Amino acid sequence: MTSTEAAAIALQDHAALWSMGEIRASDVVNVACDALVAGLDTPGLRILAACTRAEADYDVHDLLPTALDELGLTFYPVGSEAGQEAATRALARRMLAGELTPREFTFRIHQRHGHELPLTERLAELDDEYDILEYGDRTVDQVDAEVTAEARRLAAHPSSSRTTYSLH
Repeated sequence: MTSTEAAAIALQDHAALWSMGEIRASDVVNVACDALVAGLDTPGLRILAACTRAEADYDVHDLLPTALDELGLTFYPVGSEAGQEAATRALARRMLAGELTPREFTFRIHQRHGHELPLTERLAELDDEYDILEYGDRTVDQVDAEVTAEARRLAAHPSSSRTTYSLH
């Protein structure tokens, strides 16, 4: 994977996480800056990357869709099911990168979606299993392994994207 591909994936993931309320707008601006450094370059991305922290909360909502579109990436409307699924896949990649423990990952998914989102149903069940470990015959390591396998499955199926990065 090239650095521009990795930057595009990071930008797409951050956009999905932001649109679902998982991260701050300033985090999106930071990853936009990283994308520019990695070689992605469009007018919209430059404008997004130029936002200050104070401006981010107000401007990302308007600037992000254009920046993503110029790069051939997808903007997920706030609260959409496709956005929820993209954010889940982004969190799975974060867990696999060691940014979240398996327990933190399942807790966040279960807290956000309950048992309502078909894509995350198994993760919600695994979160429930963590809660009853002391009463059953499974260990934390066994549940962690199953969560990790589920995260790998989710991360292996990237969210839909037109992936037509603009390189300058």
